[in-house]
Amino acid sequence: MAVPKSKKSKSRTRMRRAHDRLDMNTYIEDATSGELRRPHHIDLKTGVYRGRQILEPSEEI
Repeated sequence: MAVPKSKKSKSRTRMRRAHDRLDMNTYIEDATSGELRRPHHIDLKTGVYRGRQILEPSEEI
């Protein structure tokens, strides 16, 4: 069985784990409605995706 020759230092372990964090969600401003939405997702306010009407526009309460 493979056994490490020496112990990995805290510094090296933490440098490796520096990339394991979760990234923040990305939001873009919709060109037509001005609302924030996720890229490649339907704009829920207008119901439009890539210039096509997919859903009925939602009513504001």
